[in-house]
Amino acid sequence: MTTRILVTGGAGFIGSAYVRALLGPGGPGGVAVTVLDALTYAGHRANLAPVRDHPAFRFVHGDIRDAALAARLMTEHDEVVHFAAESHVDRSIRDGGLFASTNVLGTQVLLDAARLGGVRVFVHISTDEVYGSLPDGSWPETHPVDPSSPYAASKAAADLLALAQHRTHGLDVRITRCSNNFGPYQFPEKLIPSFVIRLLEGGTVPLYGDGLHVRDWLHVDDHVRAVELVRTRGAAGEVYNVGGGTELTNLALTRLILEACGAGPDRIRHVADRKGHDRRYSVDWTKIRTRLGYAPRADFPAALAATVAWYRDHPDWWRPLRDRAAR
Repeated sequence: MTTRILVTGGAGFIGSAYVRALLGPGGPGGVAVTVLDALTYAGHRANLAPVRDHPAFRFVHGDIRDAALAARLMTEHDEVVHFAAESHVDRSIRDGGLFASTNVLGTQVLLDAARLGGVRVFVHISTDEVYGSLPDGSWPETHPVDPSSPYAASKAAADLLALAQHRTHGLDVRITRCSNNFGPYQFPEKLIPSFVIRLLEGGTVPLYGDGLHVRDWLHVDDHVRAVELVRTRGAAGEVYNVGGGTELTNLALTRLILEACGAGPDRIRHVADRKGHDRRYSVDWTKIRTRLGYAPRADFPAALAATVAWYRDHPDWWRPLRDRAAR
């Protein structure tokens, strides 16, 4: 029997990687995928080009806050994987209202529609940023949320709404909280593609503060494998942290990017730190490893080199997106 999966935000970076994994070579089979995407600045149909002619693929242009559309789509699908979100911290600092509207209200609209439409499984994609900052150690899933930015606060609120839907109504909700993703097709405003593109064009890279903020890096292919494990083998009402196993300061990462681009340290431009900038993120992903068998496969240096090469080879993909976002 075919499982009908609705993927929200499926034209974005991580969502499109998930769709390509489902419907591309080596995919699980037995699934039909509908992508729901509003095609805002970060959503791009070209991200889905490898699967757009697949007989099990369908695209719907729409907003997750459209209750009538969500209600109709939920009755046509068995499961939901919810990636759709506003996700850039700097943008949230400038305009938190859009993040609250999309990430909180939009998620509630989907949850209500899923429950009323008889959806079996609802996988909600969240972020490690909901936990806030910590000086040492790693957050388990039981750590209270303590977000710093409007983006992180909106995702934490969405997480709590999803868990409440499970506890109140019994909807099978499963949540993933991932560390920083990287890989091909990532929107040009994010750190790695932004720095790579600036260097490829002969510019400098703006590094916040002293550059000693620590992040754990997760290749997008490893992330979507984790999401699929949670969709197929996860438990209702559970949260699963997803890590990549490569913790680096932003300065150390920048030096690796410089090296991969053949550039020197003189291309670093230190800028004033971001407001509310969390010092360190680190998730404990023991739970998904021991219960679902997850382990990251990507070798970070090789994966970073391949990512740099992808951006070098695909200016026709990133130039229009960068220029559109700048307007």
